[in-house]
Amino acid sequence: MYILYIFYFNYPACSIEVITSKELEAINGTDTRLKCTFSSSAPVGDNVIIAWMFRPISGGDDQTIFYYHKNPYPPTDGHFQGRAVWDGNIMRNDASIVIRNIQSTDNGTYLCQVKNPPDVHVEMGEIQVRVVNKAKLSEIFVLALVIGVGSAVIILIVLAFVLCRYYRIKKIHRSTPVSVLECSEKLNEKPGDMKEVYA
Repeated sequence: MYILYIFYFNYPACSIEVITSKELEAINGTDTRLKCTFSSSAPVGDNVIIAWMFRPISGGDDQTIFYYHKNPYPPTDGHFQGRAVWDGNIMRNDASIVIRNIQSTDNGTYLCQVKNPPDVHVEMGEIQVRVVNKAKLSEIFVLALVIGVGSAVIILIVLAFVLCRYYRIKKIHRSTPVSVLECSEKLNEKPGDMKEVYA
């Protein structure tokens, strides 16, 4: 009992949270980053251990494809040899890796496991990866396209209004000399005409 007391009060149960994107669509033949970050209640240092596992979409046992403890240890054989590379930063709580030249055979679930003693409650992050031949239009791109078209329509309306005003003013200026000419003729009337006015 005394031993349990010492354990719980000197090494309280900690938890570590692993954060991943859950789902990822990758383009065939590209280098794909599998982002994995973590938060720990214990100080982050040389004790951190990271393991990446792959679960094929066809099923089967999980395969360890990457290991990190003080230094990265990429796979030396197997399907991911030379393709699974370290892209994280422990001091920034980043445990990400990159899969180079990702293929359709890489479809499946990638598991990111982080341990940071004395953290004892460890949850793995999962990323469902789906490899496609080409990228689809994203919602952001579609939204940007709609905004762009809407802005172009507004600009055309404003431009049409400005041009309409311009030609209307130009037309008024063209008719102005006629009015000036009429006024000039009235000022140049003969004196005899003026006498008739005073008669």
